[in-house]
Amino acid sequence: MSTPPPASVPPKSTLLPCLLLLLSATTGLVDAASVLGLGKVFTANMTGNVVFLGFAAAGTPGFKVIPSVLALLAFMAGAWGAGHLARAHVERALGRWLMWAAVAEAALLWIAALIALDIDVAAQAPKAGVMAVIALTGFAMGLRNATVRQLKVPDLTTTVLTLTITGIAADQVGGRTPNFARRFGAVLSIFAGAAVGALLLMHGGLALPLTLAGAIVLGGTLVFLRDPAATTPHRP
Repeated sequence: MSTPPPASVPPKSTLLPCLLLLLSATTGLVDAASVLGLGKVFTANMTGNVVFLGFAAAGTPGFKVIPSVLALLAFMAGAWGAGHLARAHVERALGRWLMWAAVAEAALLWIAALIALDIDVAAQAPKAGVMAVIALTGFAMGLRNATVRQLKVPDLTTTVLTLTITGIAADQVGGRTPNFARRFGAVLSIFAGAAVGALLLMHGGLALPLTLAGAIVLGGTLVFLRDPAATTPHRP
């Protein structure tokens, strides 16, 4: 007798990969807001944030220790919260779990956007507002990253591309790369999100990319609820 796959989502789900590609785009939006608008700190990509923290620890001009540490701590707190949320929804409908996570993430991003309306990006002031946006967006992205991690969808982590790009080059068989469309889509989504986020920030202010990111997260998850996979039980 064969055993069912350990993944939380049935392979036949058609909308989940689309949702994760949309979430990948929001990573670009959030990182554009944080790196360009909050003083060289990543709040979605913790690999880059640790690198920035190393630069700051070495005294490199333009990089600061406290914002990077705050982003890391907020991200970890968000991941911790996501773990508790996932355990609370074991054996419940997958869509219900993802919807709660999406509502929380979107709310955090929109609260950050409201605070960002009063931030002077050039002066990085008021400092309390900048720190609040770093903490809120870091928590939101930690929540998301831990949630997506439990979905176990290959090549769609929504925040990290190193292994995805490695796979495009390293996994070629007969001149073709398995899951090439999905992998390339993940790269393109984050690229597009970063480009759009930068344009929105430069021409409309810090709040715009954060507002759009929250809308995409919530809207994409609402669309996923129409997928039959959304009614299947969530199993870790």
